[in-house]
Amino acid sequence: MERKIIKILKSKPAIEGAGVHLRRAFGFSEVPMFDPFLLLDDFRSDIPEYYLKGFPWHPHRGIETITYVLNGKVEHGDSMGNRGVITPGDVQWMTAGSGIIHQEMPKGDSNGVMGGFQLWANLPASNKMMSPRYRDVKSSQIPEVNLNDGIRIKIISGRIGKTEGPVKDIIIDPQYIDVSIPPGTTYIHPTNKDHNVFAYVIDGMGYFCKEKNPFTYEMVGENYFDLERDSYVSNRSIVLFDKGDAITVITEGSPVRFLLISGKPIGEPVAWYGPIVMNTQDELRTAFDEYRNGTFIRHRN
Repeated sequence: MERKIIKILKSKPAIEGAGVHLRRAFGFSEVPMFDPFLLLDDFRSDIPEYYLKGFPWHPHRGIETITYVLNGKVEHGDSMGNRGVITPGDVQWMTAGSGIIHQEMPKGDSNGVMGGFQLWANLPASNKMMSPRYRDVKSSQIPEVNLNDGIRIKIISGRIGKTEGPVKDIIIDPQYIDVSIPPGTTYIHPTNKDHNVFAYVIDGMGYFCKEKNPFTYEMVGENYFDLERDSYVSNRSIVLFDKGDAITVITEGSPVRFLLISGKPIGEPVAWYGPIVMNTQDELRTAFDEYRNGTFIRHRN
């Protein structure tokens, strides 16, 4: 059964870190719909003063952060002793677990262009206090599958046919792929029927449903397209799909490139403040008390 579209949202401007201008595709208020994912930030910019202040040292607990860089570079370091640079095509998949303190400092390229995305994935209660772990995935380690009709797919996690991405053994069983489809093409992508699935368009435009007017109920709120709008979706828009075992993407005169992300819902209460996500307010208070008194970090290299 093909997945229909539940909502189409336009990303919204936000300022985070020490003053980084970015666009938030979804965040706190949309969490139940996107479970197990918490937010997706788009930090593409060609204005250095909008990103150079970066994200100085800050804590995380109870989540995973996934950073995917397209342009420029991001220097990073953390309390586990990891240091490095994320360059174009690279991915940093960090499991904060019981607690980590880190910083991420975007630097841009020689033309002042910075581009990338950060996704937050939740952890279930039974894994919130797991040992932190860090995966630095270079672009050369990310396989690209070339399908018929010129369709190209980079696989960060999950599987396309017999090709599997380098990020494995993640609790929410995610698929994270970067899909490029040329004009005049139809692509049908199978999905796990029990997972929540969304697509975030990063270039071009396309239809994300065989039905070009797929909405049968009213969508409310200024951040959603009106009922009359169809499934033709463009850059910096996110598509949330209903249940099903496949999605269909159709291009006409324009190509489209998008991130397609899915994961197994957790279905637990979310207590969230800033960079820490737990299940109860008491757990949140404990986390911030520990951060203030210097007992936040449970594991070090």
